[in-house]
Amino acid sequence: MREEIITHLDNPSHLEKLYRSNKAPFKKEFISLYPTVKGNTLADFWHERLTHDSDEINWGSGTELRLVLLMALVAGIIAKFPAIFSINEEFFYPRNIGFILFPLLTAYFAWKNRLSTGKIMLMTALTLAGVVFINSLPNVQTSDTLILSCLHMLLFLWSILGFAFVGGPQNDVERRIGYLKFNGDLVVMTTLIVIAGGIMTGITLGLFGLIGFDIAEFYFQNVVVFGLPAVPILGTYLIQTNPQLVGKVSPVIARMFSPLVLVMLVIYLVAIMYSGKDPYNDREFLIMFNALLIGVMAIIFFSIAEGAKSTKSQIEIWVLALLSLVTILVNGIALSAILFRIAEWGITPNRAAVLGSNVLILINLLLVTAQLVRALSKRGDISGVGKTIATYLPIYCLWAIIVTFLFPILFGFK
Repeated sequence: MREEIITHLDNPSHLEKLYRSNKAPFKKEFISLYPTVKGNTLADFWHERLTHDSDEINWGSGTELRLVLLMALVAGIIAKFPAIFSINEEFFYPRNIGFILFPLLTAYFAWKNRLSTGKIMLMTALTLAGVVFINSLPNVQTSDTLILSCLHMLLFLWSILGFAFVGGPQNDVERRIGYLKFNGDLVVMTTLIVIAGGIMTGITLGLFGLIGFDIAEFYFQNVVVFGLPAVPILGTYLIQTNPQLVGKVSPVIARMFSPLVLVMLVIYLVAIMYSGKDPYNDREFLIMFNALLIGVMAIIFFSIAEGAKSTKSQIEIWVLALLSLVTILVNGIALSAILFRIAEWGITPNRAAVLGSNVLILINLLLVTAQLVRALSKRGDISGVGKTIATYLPIYCLWAIIVTFLFPILFGFK
């Protein structure tokens, strides 16, 4: 998009058309480009227009709003499939929870980025392959490979959504970083909408209860089931049409939580030594340990994605570097624990999945930490860290494909 903006800087109508076709990416690219074109009358006008804070919410075009409302309705209908078609809920939701939301968001970004027919057909084929495969697996409730496949199917669908979000050349590092930032913004926006919806639900049930109507069952089976899938769709729409809504909140959250998580993690590692717990012999503790690892990794990635295009202070880079180092230590403990369990009790689908995930995360952390050290020593900058993360993302996608589609076959659906 940067090249298109530069090309049309002398053509107001084309620039306006480019802006209206994809407002959020246009604003992001233009603001980063502006210092190099400052002084151009049209560029100065657009800079003032894009950086002017408005208190009004932009609801986008009528076509886009109608599309989003239709998507929300379709998501609600898919969520109601068990009731509509008498499908066992325990069979449907674990396997298909991701298909309620991800394909619709993928379609939204495919439409918004005007992807080619070939790319749309590829994403459609991959999604359909996922639907057929996951619903064809044997219905064995105690199957570890089924659980792993269902969990990694979410990561697989998330990767397809990322493909649609990036839109242009899939090696576009800035767009990949933008996708990580979008996920962080969506978490913030979705949380706010859910809190507001929870308050509304409580008030509604309370008011009807006061006049003798118990509508809880009806409300949750209809309003909530339709409303929950609509929340991320509405959140995505608001972020795309009003990037300023959470654009200033997300960086603050990232900067605030990074040092807090660092302190918590150090204290937690010290406390482990006095607790008598260890991940080598306690399976549940190992699971929680790996969940902690993934959560901290997400915070590191989100913090870097938020500041990939901005200048970070040395203190902020030090915090991220120390957090990465401590997370490497956590990863090392988890990795040694899973290797110990494999040596003692043999390989299982769960142990193989955790081992592969930990190895991939460790490699990623080492690469990120190396870039952070370069930034601290002035031999590089923070943008190099973002590029490292963006370049590594397809590796996680490949691992998700292996666990989702190959593990059930390799381990005999156990």
